[in-house]
Amino acid sequence: MPRRRIGQLLIPGVVASFLALTTPGWAQTEVGPVTVGAGLQTSFGHSEPRGGTNTDQLLLNSVRLYVNGDAAKNIKFMFNTEYDGATNKVGILDAVARIELSPKFNIWAGRLLPPSDRADLYGPYFAHHWNVFSDGIQDGYPFIFQGRDNGVVYWGDFGKLKVSGGGFDGATATGNKNVIGAARVQVDLWDPEKGYYLNGTYYGGKNLLAIGAAVQAQSALIAGQPVNKAVSADFLLERKLPDGSVITFESEFANYDRLGGYSPRYTSDKGAYALASYLFPKPTGPGKFEILGKYAQARFSRGVTNADVPFDQKTTEVNFNYVIKDFNARIMSFYQRTNFTATSPNIWRIGVGLQIQM
Repeated sequence: MPRRRIGQLLIPGVVASFLALTTPGWAQTEVGPVTVGAGLQTSFGHSEPRGGTNTDQLLLNSVRLYVNGDAAKNIKFMFNTEYDGATNKVGILDAVARIELSPKFNIWAGRLLPPSDRADLYGPYFAHHWNVFSDGIQDGYPFIFQGRDNGVVYWGDFGKLKVSGGGFDGATATGNKNVIGAARVQVDLWDPEKGYYLNGTYYGGKNLLAIGAAVQAQSALIAGQPVNKAVSADFLLERKLPDGSVITFESEFANYDRLGGYSPRYTSDKGAYALASYLFPKPTGPGKFEILGKYAQARFSRGVTNADVPFDQKTTEVNFNYVIKDFNARIMSFYQRTNFTATSPNIWRIGVGLQIQM
């Protein structure tokens, strides 16, 4: 089961036993347990755009339900949904048939996260900071819903080398009928990371020095036009120190060239960010305090019209977090300032978010 389903509730085995007793003998098969889990993010935020109206909001950002189970030996199923507070709608997050023959050979098919940057593969619930996907860089690859697309992927763990590659539907993600090819390779120089999905931090559970690179490409609709592509490289260093504290450094460079990006009005979106954090060693009550800082800069160019002038986006974020049980229970206060050289007013935000998972 992917590490994302940590702490999930186990549906009593009596249900499976009942089904076995009431099914004809020729149809009976041994299956594993079904697990169910849930996640919630809620927050309060105060925003002040330059020249605009201040806003105070109490938000239900997201609610997720997770279901996993075994259909047969080495064949599993994953079904996850999310309520999106921004749209007030429920969507299919993951719906995946998983053929997992060994750590080196796994085939997933359905709706899932394509090979992409680390930020896409950890998502908001397993990110290290609160305001993910707001910097013009992280997880700018094309998608249908919350970074997902419909397709099929092979992935394998080879000790400290992790590889993945697959094909995904272009028509629903970009409007281009051609298939999107996606691939990622990652090298773990210290502790290995197992599984397909990743974390933004392990809160000291691993010592990591991981370097990854990803590419997605899609042929243009018109012959002779440049191939639409997106590339990224990411880095994560995390080390638990002798006194029990944890230091983390994360960075990424991304270039969305006619594929993905944060704005439909610009065909080039590229930039980089750097993040650093320190988790204090001594518990205070049931949890530990953490301080985190992030700086990002993105450049938007090649506007679809002459009126779309190039511009830069600079984003600074500071978090002061209280980590109770890793990703299962944490309180994250934040300050974020975003400056634009054109098109949008500068804005700063401050607030606090709560995340619970089981």
